[in-house]
Amino acid sequence: MNPLGERLRACVIAEAVNTRQTSAEAIAEDAIERIAVYDAVQPQIWISRPSSGDILDKARAVDARVAAGETLPLAGVPFVAKDNIDVAGMKTTAACPAFAYLPASDATVVARLLDAGAICLGKTNLDQFATGLVGTRSPYGIPRNAYHLDYISGGSSSGSAVAVAAGLVAFALGTDTAGSGRVPAAFNHLIGFKPSKGRFSTTGLVPACRTLDCITVFAGAPSDALLLDEVLAGFDPADPFSRPHEDRPLDARRIGVARPDQRAWFGDAEAERLYTKALENLADQAEIVEFDIEPLNEAARLLYDGPWVAERTAAIRDLLARDAHALDPIVRAVIEPGAAIGAVDAFEGIYRLAEIKRWSDHLWQDIDALLFPTTGTIYRVREVDAEPIALNSNLGRYTNFVNLLDMAAIAVPAGARANATGFGITLIGPAHSDRGLIDLAATYLSAAHLPALPPLDLEGRMDRVKLAVVGAHLKDMPLHWQLTSRDASFVEATTTAPTYRLFAMADSVPPKPALVHAADGASIEVEIYELDVAAFGSFTAEVPAPLAIGTVTLADGSSVKGFVAEPRATEGAQDITELGGWRAFIKPAD
Repeated sequence: MNPLGERLRACVIAEAVNTRQTSAEAIAEDAIERIAVYDAVQPQIWISRPSSGDILDKARAVDARVAAGETLPLAGVPFVAKDNIDVAGMKTTAACPAFAYLPASDATVVARLLDAGAICLGKTNLDQFATGLVGTRSPYGIPRNAYHLDYISGGSSSGSAVAVAAGLVAFALGTDTAGSGRVPAAFNHLIGFKPSKGRFSTTGLVPACRTLDCITVFAGAPSDALLLDEVLAGFDPADPFSRPHEDRPLDARRIGVARPDQRAWFGDAEAERLYTKALENLADQAEIVEFDIEPLNEAARLLYDGPWVAERTAAIRDLLARDAHALDPIVRAVIEPGAAIGAVDAFEGIYRLAEIKRWSDHLWQDIDALLFPTTGTIYRVREVDAEPIALNSNLGRYTNFVNLLDMAAIAVPAGARANATGFGITLIGPAHSDRGLIDLAATYLSAAHLPALPPLDLEGRMDRVKLAVVGAHLKDMPLHWQLTSRDASFVEATTTAPTYRLFAMADSVPPKPALVHAADGASIEVEIYELDVAAFGSFTAEVPAPLAIGTVTLADGSSVKGFVAEPRATEGAQDITELGGWRAFIKPAD
């Protein structure tokens, strides 16, 4: 069996099965083993699964089709479907047991996948009724981030994203109304392709906002997203919101980004650094154009602060009337107020959205695509539990407007935070620019040269903090024991950004330096150590004034916690910046 976390590739599997290098049955057997192993970590990513025997029967049927001479685009490729999408033979719950029903047929997208040779391994967990970007609003449990179990997976397509990230399947179906197919992709280092509205049929989908809903795919590479688009895109006369297939050329020479003062990071300096790096990676291939995104923000506010809440209410009004307490309390708090929104409010919202849509249509005359952070930050599960509405809203800042304004989007990995969770960017284009966006995603990834994926969190990774030390805590220095006694692990020796000055404090015992931020500074040698959160807290409590623990920027642009000093620390002190570090100052003269 291949190791958990290794990305399965739809293109590779289909080619191998079609050329008889392997069989759909062998691929299915391997997937079943992977799922059994990962069940010990996160069984809550699932709501229902067919039996192993049923899966293997379907795999053998695919092998028989290949043996009979068929070439199948997705021969033997394992996938899962979010449990608001119908799969015949398995209940559709939308993460609400009181709502569950057994569909008579597959959703159109599922039928197309099965006809192409793909094999469905089950239905995955989600924020109830696809209402949330966090992945924590389900009676079936909370799917957690595949790379750090303390953190959210993102939602609402939580289980689908984790199943792909853990290497259980090659791709997954999700949905996206406000970002549900993009946010979980970002947090789990995945491609999250949200097509133009109407490109993929929504027949057989439990609606959230029926005029905005899109079925999406999670995959490990842009080429897999392209393959899936070839299978899934197409007009469906049974879907009143389906549109004829169209491909709009996308020559991304000018890429729009928010003005720096409009970029919200919610205290996440790592996200800001990774986004800046992503801009640099594309700057050699396109002109980066800053613009005022306030109209996009206004459109986004219409989704939850405006009349579109009533569309969510309409989707489940019968259940609300019959058994409102069957809903998750947070989901109910979001959806119930829609019943009080009147027709006048709805038409006023429609009129204002039309005005913003006209503005955004003109935007595409000057800009070819947008490049936004998928989210400005990520949260721990316990943080979302404590503040479920506000933190969820933060995550939708760069996603909520897209469907309202009839745009296509693809979320793309853009690096990992120190805690291993994913940071992603989203490339956004006008309706029908889907394939151009997929190509642009591939171009970005080829230029980005992202490091290897971090390992999966299979046991519960403890949060750890990186700490920069500059003086008496360096290796072989008098206070280094304060680190070793806390089981601190050495990470690297490096330097700060060239924006610091170093002083030898007067009358300190043992001798100590003071690191002070200064525009006319230089790079100063530091050592980086890593401690668990509790050890970091006890260490910080022992730091005496005028020293303090603050945030230090390193030469590579990243930020860590580290020793800094109050201004009074420089009184009577000797400026030793030109020496480049503490060791050079205390080194005995020859």
